[in-house]
Amino acid sequence: MADSGVASRRACEELILAGRVKVDGRIIRTLGTKIDPINHKVEVDNELINSIKTKTYIAFHKPKGVLSTMSDPENRPCLADYFGSFNERLFHVGRLDKESEGLIILTNDGQWAHEATHPSFGVRKTYLVLCDQEVSNRQLEQLKKGVGLEDGLAKPISVERRGAWIELVIHEGRNQIVRRIFESLGNPVERLVRTAIGSVRLGELPVARWRALQSEEIVNL
Repeated sequence: MADSGVASRRACEELILAGRVKVDGRIIRTLGTKIDPINHKVEVDNELINSIKTKTYIAFHKPKGVLSTMSDPENRPCLADYFGSFNERLFHVGRLDKESEGLIILTNDGQWAHEATHPSFGVRKTYLVLCDQEVSNRQLEQLKKGVGLEDGLAKPISVERRGAWIELVIHEGRNQIVRRIFESLGNPVERLVRTAIGSVRLGELPVARWRALQSEEIVNL
């Protein structure tokens, strides 16, 4: 299912457990069920799923105010506004909250997406952070030592001052962890831009534009 572009591997497991997947007309709730995708009919929410032969990997510069989702019941700006016309059924690798900007990767390769996002693989993510007030040297040192949050210690891999910005490298995927780190210091985030996921960098890619990943980037990530 993930390789057919239905959703990420984790999301596909949730679809199975929710009873939304059928094989040859029968609901399947057991994870790891093995089938022959050529000779068996797979449906999700009664929609037939076809195997795909081509893989798509896209780097996108998400603007502020756009939801990291392919649909929104409230018709707010989302990724579908930019990729809804694609023939492939894409899903995003690496969520950004609505007010954050920067790099998001989209693909129809479920296994690759799983390995690129699962915490056990430790893929590094790089952010530029601009706070309401200039980050003091004391706050900078505290960031390097780690910050205690309600769900455990958050310790960046590296912290560097880049003029008025702070560059932060982390490998965690906890919800809004970068914003919560700075809020715990009493210095809320004003702008948050993700500039890299692993070896894939945002570079000079303009806001709201996308590019295909190079083969070297796909393999390295």
